[in-house]
Amino acid sequence: MSNSPISFFEQVNRNFDKAAALTKHHPTLLNQIRECNSVYHMCFPLRRDDGTIEVIHGWRAEHSHHKLPTKGGIRYALDVNEDEVCALAALMTYKCAIVHVPFGGAKGGVCIDAKNYSVGELERITRRYTFELYRKNFIGPGVDVPAPDFGTGAREMSWIADTYQSLVNNEVDALACVTGKPVPFGGINGRTEATGLGIFFGVREACSISEDMKKLGLSTGIEGKRIVVQGLGNVGYHAAKFFCEAGAILIGVCEREGAIQSSTGINLEELMAHRKATGSIMSFPGTTSLPDSAAGLEIPCDILIPAALENVIHEGNVDRIKAKIIAEGANGPTTSAASEALFKRGVLVIPDAYINAGGVTVSYFEWLKNLSHVRFGRMEKRFEEQAFRRILRAIEESTETNFSQESIDRIARGADEKDLVYSGLEETMCRTYQKIRATALSFDGRADLRTASFVQAIDMIALCYTDMGIFP
Repeated sequence: MSNSPISFFEQVNRNFDKAAALTKHHPTLLNQIRECNSVYHMCFPLRRDDGTIEVIHGWRAEHSHHKLPTKGGIRYALDVNEDEVCALAALMTYKCAIVHVPFGGAKGGVCIDAKNYSVGELERITRRYTFELYRKNFIGPGVDVPAPDFGTGAREMSWIADTYQSLVNNEVDALACVTGKPVPFGGINGRTEATGLGIFFGVREACSISEDMKKLGLSTGIEGKRIVVQGLGNVGYHAAKFFCEAGAILIGVCEREGAIQSSTGINLEELMAHRKATGSIMSFPGTTSLPDSAAGLEIPCDILIPAALENVIHEGNVDRIKAKIIAEGANGPTTSAASEALFKRGVLVIPDAYINAGGVTVSYFEWLKNLSHVRFGRMEKRFEEQAFRRILRAIEESTETNFSQESIDRIARGADEKDLVYSGLEETMCRTYQKIRATALSFDGRADLRTASFVQAIDMIALCYTDMGIFP
């Protein structure tokens, strides 16, 4: 076994190459799809609140221009580097193609620990970063549309949108330059929980297939399944929340400060309150502390959701992973070698390029909302309610039944924006899983879901290039 580190981008490309070998596309076309099209590395000075000057490093990678705009988050973290943003941009390319969202892939990052900067300093960094993107044509509603990622959120996205608006001067679609904004500032209801909810919808769809669950020794459905979550950030928390609401039992949680487990279950909201009060998940009543955070990944469970860092499941610990289903909430949490080992053992790995695509799917809805300049549900909600009420009145007349006003109000409620967002996300995740599974089955055991998802992405992107007449 080689001890030489393999870069994150190389891990992504290994998965790409494995899938590409199962396609019949020309090698030159495959090489074009594989490579990162554009990378911008910027440096700019920041005057800190104490008057000192610091040089800030940032990146934006646009992996594929087969469709525009490109799309991908911006992360603020000390380990941000060019290889990471290229790898994440590539994953965004394949992710968008897999779920049929018409974007190319991109990713951005700024090499800072956001906790070490004041709000004013973060605002100056974000606005300058946005200006640098604008100056090099790396941002715009039809060019490149950023979104939140690790270390950023709706606040930073509002700064980006405001800065872009001031630069373009009266561009009517300016708010579509970025997604993940606050709802009053052009955002969309449901975006905050979208990635976690998408994970839930995808795993629920996988668990509905009796043939696959039988192979794993599991019953169908989510209720009663034991889950372990790594990372209680936005993605991990919301995934755990939706699973628990559906009857799953949270038996383990991993965070940077350590890991805890309880065979009888952990109350998620009480744990979040404990962490807010103490700054840690450790010593939560009724749980057992584990030696370190990584040990939490090895808790025997039905569903493991790594929703924090890349490469946490690797050749060094893969033999100790006891989960039957792994839903990759984070980007690249499993190395290519570990993924192959899990496939051989019969573990169902639901890959990141599909299962955490809820965020970009709902970002697409937000982008459409900004371009159309109308809130989802505004035109149809009242019409639907009136139609439903007419149906209920017809039922009352034909059956001589009287519905209570409470029942009428509940049944006849028209869909609002969040209802439509949830419905669109559910349709995307459920339909896409069935397509990926069908592709995997078509290779007679030679492809796991990861390889099948890459095959689907490659075919979709290749079709764009051939339709443009660039490749035969």
